Amino acid sequence: MNTKISKTLKIVLPLLLGVVLVWYSLSEISISQLLQYFKDANYIYIGLGLFFGLLSHLSRAYRWQFMIEPMGYKLRLPNSIMAVFATYLVNYTIPRAGEITRATIITNYEGVPFEKGFGTIVAERIADMLVMLIIIIITLFLEFEFIYQIFAERFDGHKIVYGLIAVLIILALIILLIRSSSSKFAIKIKSFISGLIEGVMTIFKMKKKWAFIFHTLFIWTMYVLMFYVTTFALDETTNIPLAAILIGFISASFSIAATNGGIGSYPVAVYLAFSIFGIAKDPSIAFGWIMWSSQTLMIIVLGGLSLIYLPIYNRKE
Repeated sequence: MNTKISKTLKIVLPLLLGVVLVWYSLSEISISQLLQYFKDANYIYIGLGLFFGLLSHLSRAYRWQFMIEPMGYKLRLPNSIMAVFATYLVNYTIPRAGEITRATIITNYEGVPFEKGFGTIVAERIADMLVMLIIIIITLFLEFEFIYQIFAERFDGHKIVYGLIAVLIILALIILLIRSSSSKFAIKIKSFISGLIEGVMTIFKMKKKWAFIFHTLFIWTMYVLMFYVTTFALDETTNIPLAAILIGFISASFSIAATNGGIGSYPVAVYLAFSIFGIAKDPSIAFGWIMWSSQTLMIIVLGGLSLIYLPIYNRKE
């Protein structure tokens, strides 16, 4: 019973959170104002953002072949592309169900054992997490003075420094406690970290590791460009600083994990990030909705077509 309740909550809570955040974002801007922003937007830049997003998804599908090949299987590119788009679409319904769908698709149509296909997806996510961490570090490095100044104006600068030092000390103590502990929780944490490290190391052992690394960097470059060029769609977000773009992108990226496909959370995350830099509320929320709506529309269309065409393309099998 507890397992059923846990599974139900994992499905229901993100949906409820999404509904609440949709209500919150729409309570901060009138529907008529939001529609006016959509009407006045420059769709050339929105289309360019969609193009960069499409390139990132195609690159992800192509990169997946490098991970399947060392296991002795050949993943056809059309199946890989359709599986990737199906993943994104299914994730709008049940969180993380898309990854299971993706592994199942290549099991059915390419004969790759489910656990092996799913293992490559986990390793892929680890690589993505590392690149996201690199983007955060680069953002802090490039815009440290600007970001610090923004926070110092709003908060006590000394408190920020002391807070960061306290966080680092607490993290160090937690790491030491986990390393020296033999409790079940500590063992699970150590096993998880060990699995992450092992997953990363397999990337460097694969035959086409440099191609894999290139496509990983390319995917995230396209993500950032997708976000950046779309800011030109609205007059109010055209000249925002680089720090706002990078922090907005990071915040929006994490929001996708909070609710199904970022429903509701994406516009709120963008608004909260942009508000740090004094960017007006209405265009911030509108930009978030334009970004999320355009990318979601692409996923719904291409993901839906992929699910329809998969059995047709593989009818001989």
